[in-house]
Amino acid sequence: MPSFIADHPMFCALALIFIDIAVWRLISANLANWKLAARLVIFAIFSAVLFNDGMNPMQAAPYADNTALHLAATALQIGWWLFAARTLTVLIGAVMMQRVGHTGRLLQDIVGAVIFLIAIIAAMAYVLDLPVKGVLATSGAVAIIVGLALQSTLSDVFSGIVLNTTKPYQIDDWISIDGTEGRVTDIDWRATRLQTSQGSMAVIPNSLAAKAKIINFSRPADMFGLAVSLQISPHARPQVVIEALERAMQGCRPLLAKPAPSVAFKTSASGGVEYEISGFVPAMGLKREVRNQLYDLAFRHLQAAGVGILSATENTTAPAMSGARALLERSSIFSTLRQEEKETFSQNMTLHTYRAGDMILPAGEVSDHLFIVESGVVSVMLIKGGHKFEAGRMGPGEVIGEAGILSDQATLADFTAKTFCTLYRIEKEYLKPCLDARHDISEAMKALLDFRVHAAQALTQDAPVVPVKKGFMQWLRSRGL
Repeated sequence: MPSFIADHPMFCALALIFIDIAVWRLISANLANWKLAARLVIFAIFSAVLFNDGMNPMQAAPYADNTALHLAATALQIGWWLFAARTLTVLIGAVMMQRVGHTGRLLQDIVGAVIFLIAIIAAMAYVLDLPVKGVLATSGAVAIIVGLALQSTLSDVFSGIVLNTTKPYQIDDWISIDGTEGRVTDIDWRATRLQTSQGSMAVIPNSLAAKAKIINFSRPADMFGLAVSLQISPHARPQVVIEALERAMQGCRPLLAKPAPSVAFKTSASGGVEYEISGFVPAMGLKREVRNQLYDLAFRHLQAAGVGILSATENTTAPAMSGARALLERSSIFSTLRQEEKETFSQNMTLHTYRAGDMILPAGEVSDHLFIVESGVVSVMLIKGGHKFEAGRMGPGEVIGEAGILSDQATLADFTAKTFCTLYRIEKEYLKPCLDARHDISEAMKALLDFRVHAAQALTQDAPVVPVKKGFMQWLRSRGL
């Protein structure tokens, strides 16, 4: 050992403690293994300095004839026990994090507390030469008093141990505890913290969470349930409502096919009948978007079936009109027509029906007519790499064949009936003069065509290949070296 360390062991031991603190602070948390290695090396040097100078932590401190040196040696020997406890907890924590991850943090804290308690008792027994039995008896009485005073806190702690052992939820799971819904951001000694959908933080005591009903929306990890409830007039025939809602489900592509979505009658009252559409999506982030889409589709398909969603201000004496005339009222493109124009327009629309699987308009055909979907679901199929895939689904009020009407372009996709469909057909020779006269309708249709062309190109074009940068090791492997 260097002469300077041998001559000034206490100064060097104290310096090592400060060096350990500085190194632990300076090394980044991303270099956890280096931090642990540095602490082990510093602890080994610290132990060697103490033992070399006769300051054995298993015995009472030396220098009994010199009070100052005796106190300093006692402090360093007690520090050795605490240093050892801290090093051991860090080592155990590193091993546990590799095996169980963040969920084992509470267990790691408990193990660390036990290790520090053992280290303190050992320091009192070996270094201070105190009677351990008396210390334990005194600490037991103190523990009883503290336990009674901290009864609720201890309940949270032990409930936290149960939650971490049984693992009904983990970090980043989306859960509901007694109606409080949010994403789990932390589980500590006392509480579980949730970040709600409003961005606020909810703190749930572990004792409450252990007793409450917990719903974990993140399990299984690839399936997340959602439901949409609708109030319908009690005068509407249930079969008509259920068929319309089933078409709405089939028009919503993000819904998983397995488990299959379903429509169910829930409750009936004099004021209305409640129906519920339920299904599953593959990602938590899709729930809100799909719920909104599903409600819109349900509204459109119910409207196409002649059924409206119940409203307190609903006009029950709506004027009777033909199906074609009602469809023009609901169409976003033709809604700007004047009433007399809609009446004339509807008289030039012919109704066509298609069974599920029938081709409505094939890709590559230049359409000489425009279709407006009255009811049902139409599947849009594109080709990429020689294989067909479903690019989208269409529902009531949407139009097909605008490319041929506007610019004599061929249709880019196959349009097939996914369910039984009814569509109104408008011939080009009648529609073209109307578009020339009404520029607002023509511009709306052109905007729709541009959107569909760009969307089809984005879906069918291959993504650019990003070149992989090859380093020296890849160069060696490619040559079998």
